[in-house]
Amino acid sequence: MQPTHSESETIETFKPTRAGGFRRAVLRGLGVVLPPLLTIAVLIWAWSTIESYVLGPIESSIRSAIVKGVSHSKTFSQVPKGATATGARRLDGFSYKGERYVPDPTGRRFLPEYVVKVVNENADRFGPYTAAPASANAFWHRYVEVVYMPRSIVVPVFLIVFLTILYFVGRLFTFGLGHWFVRSFDAAILRIPIVNKVYGSVKQVTDFAFSEREIEFNRVVAIEYPRKGIWSLGFVTGNSMKEISLATGEPMLSVLMPTSPMPMTGFTVTVKRSEAIDLDLTIDEAIQFVVSCGVVVPPQQRSDAPVAVRSASVVKPNAITHDRK
Repeated sequence: MQPTHSESETIETFKPTRAGGFRRAVLRGLGVVLPPLLTIAVLIWAWSTIESYVLGPIESSIRSAIVKGVSHSKTFSQVPKGATATGARRLDGFSYKGERYVPDPTGRRFLPEYVVKVVNENADRFGPYTAAPASANAFWHRYVEVVYMPRSIVVPVFLIVFLTILYFVGRLFTFGLGHWFVRSFDAAILRIPIVNKVYGSVKQVTDFAFSEREIEFNRVVAIEYPRKGIWSLGFVTGNSMKEISLATGEPMLSVLMPTSPMPMTGFTVTVKRSEAIDLDLTIDEAIQFVVSCGVVVPPQQRSDAPVAVRSASVVKPNAITHDRK
């Protein structure tokens, strides 16, 4: 049997074109590349924020304190008594207590020569676009950063201290007075217009992501809700009330129905155990499915059935027309 003209046209409309194939390939490439890139971008943003608003100010304060302690007795605006001039000019520097002192770029202050040498020898650490120190104080800051506070030491120490502080803060504000303080603070912030919208949304996300779930989910099921023929995903929280089971004559389940894209909100329904379909999904996979509004489907649940159904539905009407002819 040769397909009719209308059947041939219908089938050809679903043949992939070169433009369509190129577009699908690009989209698949984006699907592969974007997740790791976005993950790296988010991690870099998080670290940059912590570095700018936490690590940077702390590091600067500690470095300034060290500079004051180290440079106080080793920086001079005038040649001290008992010093030996190195040359005929003032800018040639001098020797004092066994150390040679040289002028800074302004020529107004003198600092030890070894400080200048250490800074110049390690200039590449600060990048090619970092300007050279323009004063004695700037030289001392660079010197302290190179000798006392290199990043290879500062960052690990900062992370250890930061995580330790987070641990004690978490312990402190989990129970008792600390828990009451957090709740009072949240209630006060949520009374402020505009701010409460932003803070409330951020707190919902952080509570869901970082807090322990107070509700234990047993498994993931699919039930026909809100009507027959429409399936929704839910989390089983336990067996329902005994009186409902006695009234229906079979076991009942309590199911939490999450809402997309914020699964921390939802509602509870009671369904017959026989009407709930257990799904091969972990709790985390189900949450990803809900958050992505159904876009992220676990590999074991992916199916190409819709494509086959579409092809069958296209050919079937034409096949009937051909039989009638």
